[in-house]
Amino acid sequence: MAAERRGEREAALRALEGRLGHRFLRRSLLETALTHRSAGVPHNERLEFLGDGLLDGFAAELLYHRFPEADEGCLTRLRAHLVQGTTLARLAGELGLGPLLRLGPGELKSGGRRRASILAGAVEALVGAVHLDGGCEAGRALVRRLLEPLLDGLDAEAVPKDPKTRLQEWLQGRGRPLPVYRLLASQGQDHARSFRVRCELQDAALGAEGQGSSRRAAEQEAARRVLEQLEGGGQEGPSQEEGRG
Repeated sequence: MAAERRGEREAALRALEGRLGHRFLRRSLLETALTHRSAGVPHNERLEFLGDGLLDGFAAELLYHRFPEADEGCLTRLRAHLVQGTTLARLAGELGLGPLLRLGPGELKSGGRRRASILAGAVEALVGAVHLDGGCEAGRALVRRLLEPLLDGLDAEAVPKDPKTRLQEWLQGRGRPLPVYRLLASQGQDHARSFRVRCELQDAALGAEGQGSSRRAAEQEAARRVLEQLEGGGQEGPSQEEGRG
């Protein structure tokens, strides 16, 4: 039975490689990308970190060429929309990642195969793994394969601004330094992780904390609260008409 299960997984991984458009030379990278930290080591958090940065860079490149008239603020907003967790989780579903993930007992019982943060992290980890296995062009090709179909229906004017983008644009427009985000705490079981982040302005005694199930979500919440302070304090904060996160 064990040999049969190994054969089934091998066939499923081959099918995944076909959907990714990349055949791994180092199969260990693929397995690591699909292994959540709850399942032990090696797990995919380092690959997730790498893939997160690569996604940002390659998405920026795609948008730069697709929207030649868009300004920096618009491109930043479009990139945030493309690489947000919900989008990546949906892509993970299309790739069929859920059944292939290696999870610990706690995550399996709590529905980890369907958890958006885990699925999004696996997509980022796969981008990192493909980059390490096949080089920069292989990583770029995968991101293009994943994101280009989403560009066709993307309306540059219809994508709302998230709190981090709104705060950044408001500060840049006034020649002020960008905010600083500090991770204060990361706690809880793997299936119920909680992050606490503080957002602070560098040129004023103003800041706020945010909490969320991912570091990104916590940063967005912290930025939203700083915006509320700016608006409530009469410091010409950005209006709600500029967009909501």
